[in-house]
Amino acid sequence: MTDADPTTILQGLRGSIDNIDAALIFLLAERFRCTKQVGVLKAQHGMPASDPSREEQQIARLKRLAAEADLDPEFAEKWFNFVVAEVIRHHRSAAGTSAEATSADD
Repeated sequence: MTDADPTTILQGLRGSIDNIDAALIFLLAERFRCTKQVGVLKAQHGMPASDPSREEQQIARLKRLAAEADLDPEFAEKWFNFVVAEVIRHHRSAAGTSAEATSADD
């Protein structure tokens, strides 16, 4: 350990955490911009909002990555399931919006 003031160390660590949190928010926003485009594409072509096979593949992949990163793989799966539930909600919303738009055009 160092002789540095613990309060100073704590402030530095919290600053790093704050920066990481900000980066995560911007990355999630970018992810949702991409998944929104997927939702629109699926809605336009009558594709289902969810793809269980892809989700299973992603869970396995993310759990492997988590293990490599020394992160709890079960946490990675929980995080992914949480995000996917939101994505599916967006996809279903896009499908409803697309169906309404199509009806309005007829």
